[in-house]
Amino acid sequence: MSLTLPAVALIFGLILLVWSADRFVDGAAVTAQYAGMPPLLIGMVVIGFGTSAPEMVVSAISASQGNPGLALGNAYGSNISNIALILGLTALVSPITVKSGVLRKELPVLLVVTFLAAALLFDLYLSRIDAWILLFVFFIIMGWTIWFGLRQRQDSLASGVDVLLEDHPMTLRAALAWLLTGMILLVISSRILVWGAVEIARGFGVSDLIIGLTVVAIGTSLPELASALAATRKGEHDLAIGNVIGSNMFNTLAVVGIAGAIRPLAISSEVLYRDCLLMGLLTLALFMTRIGNNGERQITRVDGLLLLTIYLGYSGYLISKVLGFDLF
Repeated sequence: MSLTLPAVALIFGLILLVWSADRFVDGAAVTAQYAGMPPLLIGMVVIGFGTSAPEMVVSAISASQGNPGLALGNAYGSNISNIALILGLTALVSPITVKSGVLRKELPVLLVVTFLAAALLFDLYLSRIDAWILLFVFFIIMGWTIWFGLRQRQDSLASGVDVLLEDHPMTLRAALAWLLTGMILLVISSRILVWGAVEIARGFGVSDLIIGLTVVAIGTSLPELASALAATRKGEHDLAIGNVIGSNMFNTLAVVGIAGAIRPLAISSEVLYRDCLLMGLLTLALFMTRIGNNGERQITRVDGLLLLTIYLGYSGYLISKVLGFDLF
């Protein structure tokens, strides 16, 4: 079978996925505003987790169609892309300063969640029990996030959300229309994307895990990239890094949990010592970002260049596997 049609499906699916995800998040955020949800909670829950909607839909469809490797690769590849690629590029555009007290509390939670996921995969098998543990932890964190967001309404992250909502004015009817349209197109585009990705993986003779870690992971991370760059141009650094933290939390717990609950998965040792290890080290590096004179965490342009270099090296290695080169 020619790979032309799968390649077209993959590209078209990615474009439609990114566009529909953007519409979905905008519609959800404005709808939440009309419902009286405070800006801090919109930033922490709706925007932070909403930008991971592409990963969730793609992974759920992949697992239900018998390709859980694509689901796992999509989740972990997106986490790596979020930190190394998105924050790397964002920091090169403008050094990132984290002022939000909320984000400083969420960083250690993300670190613990990342190592919990790695521990559950240590036996090289994602069972339904492992998946339900991840989902249980996710719901606990969601509950804490909602409680905290309602209790502490004043934060620099909340001001960033206010600016974002002011830039996207729309009526409640329009917001609901975009929310519904985005949701439907997310499912359609994900089906197209998964079919193209699986066919390309078969054509090159590589695992769907590798395709998930590369092309699909980058594609589903594009909403976070666009959001981070837009927020940084407005000087809203907390919103940029908040999207990454929320997305990685959602990917690690909900996306992988949903995929594993649908179809348990035996994984290769490479996932543990290559992908999980890199994801853990990048999360640890994010947690240990340098603290400036005023006590705020900072990601400088040098840090951004280092993150981007790591990502290019990692991607180069994965691409070499697709092309059949044995670099190591």
